[in-house]
Amino acid sequence: MTKPVLVAGAGPVGLTLACELARYGIPVRVVDKAAARTDKSKALVLWSRTLELLDRGGEAGAAPFVVAGFKAEAVNFVAGNRMIGQVGMGDVRSPYPYGLMLPQSETERLLEERLSREGVAIERRVELASFTVRRDGVEVVLRHAVDGREEVVSADWLIGCDGAHSTVRHGLNAPFAGETLDADWVLADIHMHGYPFPDSEAAVHWHHDGVLIIFPISPGRYRVIADLPSSGAEHPHAATLDQVQALIDRRGPPGLVAYDPIWLASFRINGRKVGSYRWGRAFLAGDAAHIHSPAGGQGMNTGMQDAFNLAWKLALVIRGTCGERLLDSYSSERSAVGDEVLKAAGRLTAVGTLRNPIAQAVRNIAGQVLLGLTDVRHAVADTMTEVSIGYPDSPLNGSGLRGGPAPGGRVVPVAGCAPVGSGSAPRFALFAEPTVATADLLRRFDGLLDPEVRPGFRDGAIWLVRPDGYAACAAEDPATIAGYLERL
Repeated sequence: MTKPVLVAGAGPVGLTLACELARYGIPVRVVDKAAARTDKSKALVLWSRTLELLDRGGEAGAAPFVVAGFKAEAVNFVAGNRMIGQVGMGDVRSPYPYGLMLPQSETERLLEERLSREGVAIERRVELASFTVRRDGVEVVLRHAVDGREEVVSADWLIGCDGAHSTVRHGLNAPFAGETLDADWVLADIHMHGYPFPDSEAAVHWHHDGVLIIFPISPGRYRVIADLPSSGAEHPHAATLDQVQALIDRRGPPGLVAYDPIWLASFRINGRKVGSYRWGRAFLAGDAAHIHSPAGGQGMNTGMQDAFNLAWKLALVIRGTCGERLLDSYSSERSAVGDEVLKAAGRLTAVGTLRNPIAQAVRNIAGQVLLGLTDVRHAVADTMTEVSIGYPDSPLNGSGLRGGPAPGGRVVPVAGCAPVGSGSAPRFALFAEPTVATADLLRRFDGLLDPEVRPGFRDGAIWLVRPDGYAACAAEDPATIAGYLERL
């Protein structure tokens, strides 16, 4: 029997999508041309909002990730010998008020284990060779590296989670608009001693030559990222440990000594994005849809949140609970987020790599003033941890009320309570007083509503919250909520 969903790519985005679909009972097939998951640290941080969404799936929720990771609780900004300011994450309104430093290899391992518990095995060394999108599905040619055979399969839906060089994106002829920045970048995962900050704090050093960023991975182990003038090479050579130490000596704090490198690499920054994430029966997610500067560490998280967004909608459509128009909201919602992430990452990169001495002086003064303001620090922390992400312009937004989250706004999870969207079916939740009216809503929409009515935000009002924890609409009249659900 053909699986209704074929996921191309078994990185964090494809694995997240497959895990979500599998827990909703949707048969899914996952293929990847790589022989094994990555053994490199690559994307290094899971932010608060991603952990909240991971908490909805699996028996232990986000706990295995937290146990395996290392909590980063602040970022320090330094210019020369002067402290510009610090952004702490302790006041972020989340059960996870920190950045969880976890090598991508570990994130993939934990997602693979979660997927395996759902009874789904990744098909490795299987390449998506070509495909044709039809009105009622997708015909795909898969090439098996072990014996060279080609397999023709039919799927109802194809999801391209196959990275920056996506075969799915190329097959759709989806324009990938943007630019490549004219600079080389060094990446080094190394051990160091002499780090002047606590190991739970990252540091961004603004130097007149460029930027030096240090992320803690675990006690004594760090990631160092720095920019260099362009070599003109399409694929710059990886730096040596001596070159990394020279960059640290010049731009970083005194007395910091690097040794025992784990991974040395180089890269060039691309800022690119597709215009649409949906192409009929095919979708794009993660790096297949958007790539940008690593400044802020948002890339993998943005891709995983693409997957969370798409999975519940696709499951409701496949189950026959909702109409296919629900899927159109995926592109509009996530493309808007992608635009904002692309702009923010570009701004951070531009600020950190200023070359003009006057502009650098202005940046340093402005940074010190702004980071001295509590509201600014909180806003930066909320943006960094991605708890500020929402869908204010979503086509799914209904009516709103004062006194609670606006339509498209995140509903803050409560520690110790089951997150909205937990369980084996994608269900909306009612936040209201238990009344005859809410009981009637539960009866009428038993396949779409969680049977548990949660404490309301305001007396006499009902908030309807989506399976991904964002407000859908709010009203004092239960008929308005019923009308919204009927339209789905």
